[in-house]
Amino acid sequence: MTVFAAEGKARTFDFQEGDVGYVPMSMSHFIENTGSESLQLLELFRSSRFMDVSLAQWMELTPHQLVEAHLKIQRVALETLRKEKRPVV
Repeated sequence: MTVFAAEGKARTFDFQEGDVGYVPMSMSHFIENTGSESLQLLELFRSSRFMDVSLAQWMELTPHQLVEAHLKIQRVALETLRKEKRPVV
């Protein structure tokens, strides 16, 4: 799991079965299964309101010239993104 904040600050953690991770409020995160077995993940929130924003979806809905300029991502990579959110499987 990688947790990231403004100004390019990020930390990546390698969890094993049974580990518990924490994401501070208002910080973004993404999870990648680097193992060979299916991942089962339980997320808990201290809020009655849940919001899920896909980073790829956000980048596709933002004008590409802005994403290119600020994140230094080539347009060819941005053209592979979708406006619809893909579920994590």
